[in-house]
This record gives sequence, C-alpha cells and structure tokens, in this order.
Amino acid sequence: MSESTTASAPALQPGPGHNLLAGKTVLVTAAAGTGIGFSTAERCAIEGATVAISDRHERRLAEAADKIEETTGTRPLAIPCDVTNQEQIDHLMDATVAELGRIDVLVNNAGLGGTASVIDMTDDQWSSVLDVTLTSTFRATRAVLRHMVPQGSGVIINNSSVIGWRAQQGQAHYAAAKAGVMALTRCSALDVAEHGIRVNAVAPSIVMHPFLAKVTTDELLAELSAKEAFGRPAEAWELANVIVFLASDYSSYMTGEVVSVSSQHP
Repeated sequence: MSESTTASAPALQPGPGHNLLAGKTVLVTAAAGTGIGFSTAERCAIEGATVAISDRHERRLAEAADKIEETTGTRPLAIPCDVTNQEQIDHLMDATVAELGRIDVLVNNAGLGGTASVIDMTDDQWSSVLDVTLTSTFRATRAVLRHMVPQGSGVIINNSSVIGWRAQQGQAHYAAAKAGVMALTRCSALDVAEHGIRVNAVAPSIVMHPFLAKVTTDELLAELSAKEAFGRPAEAWELANVIVFLASDYSSYMTGEVVSVSSQHP
C-alpha cells in the first residue's frame, strides 16, 4: 500500500543531487502519476542518470515526462507499455536500448492492489493482482536480462512491500504477489550473479502520494501510519532515495536483498 494521514510532514526535503547515477541509463516502469515510480524516475534524473519511463496511461505518461523535464531540464524517454503484455515489454526494452544505447538499471515498479476476503475473492481478482504485480516483474526481468547479460552488467530493483512479510485482512492476493516478488528477487539474483548483474528489492509500507488518499479511508491511513516508527507515512522521494542507492555503485556488493523502507519487517 502507499500514503498519509494527519501526521506532520517530514522535516527533511529531497535535497540536491550528487551525481550518484551519472553515466547510467535507468528505466522505470509504471512511472506516470505522482507515486513511487514518478518520484524514482525524477530522482534518478536529478542524480545524473539518463532516464526512460513507461506506463500504460499515455496521457499521464506524457505529463510525467513534462514534469521531469521541468524539474531537471532534461526530458526522459517515454514509451507506453502494458506490463501484462510480453510483446509490449519486449518492445519497451528494445526501444530503450535502440534510443539510449543500453539499460544499466531497471526499476520494476508496476503493481496492482485491491481488497477482498479470500471467502469472496474471484479468480479474476486473484489473477489480475498476481499478473500485474508479480508476473509482470518476471516478464520485465527476463526481457531486460537479454540486454544486460551480453553487456556483462546491470541492476534490477523490484518494488515489493512489507505486506509480503506480514498479514493484513483482505490482502491475500496482494500479499502473495509481493511475497512472490521477494522470492523472485532472491532467486534471480543467484541466477545472474555470474554475469555481473545485481537484483534487489525495496519493501515499503505506507508511502504518501495523492492517489492513495483518494482510494483509502482516513481511518486506515491513520492506523497504518501509527504502526510506523516515525508515526507518519514515508514520502515517495524517501523511497526513491533508497532505490537510487541500490541503483548506484555504492551498493556494488548487495544482491538478493529485500530492503525494508519501513519499521515493519521480520
């Protein structure tokens, strides 16, 4: 899940870039809108990366590219992509490499939530959440590795969730998908280590962005925020900063790890 309540805003601000990703090409999926994907793409650009973004919502994707250009002075490559479609994912990877020369970092951010008890959950509800959240991460990982293996380097960062570790009522499909992302991260990291490729994941809990406020009650947001050590949601840029660290050479010996961006972890 992802967002805020009545807790006070963080005292810290995103701050200037430090060229942590200078010379790297970063591709972020599900980067339209104002959530984690957009904040990650924007922060990577601020840190000196050449950025490509994708999303299935073409209008919002173009708006995201406009905002990143306004903030950073450089327009990201924007390629529409439905991550439930392997052909579109393959095109996304091929087009990014054709335009930008290579993909050094892939951030698998796409995910789909929902609330339903296992008593009433339909096959479609289960399948759609698993397809967008877990299977798309596998599809994109497999597709980008066809480019990263020959170049002998690369970083993949998957967006999981603390709900992959803990239980929450009505979230069996989402929790199963996010736990699957964690397992996929650990296993694929071992598969590609010999090629100089690292695979890690972040596990946020509640992350502040406007869309969450529209689809989540104030009561639930307050409850989730109260469980956090700081008593507030994370800001999207705070999660983006952790992703930047995992994308950078500062994490060169980290692979197969799931990094909790929350106090809720095992």
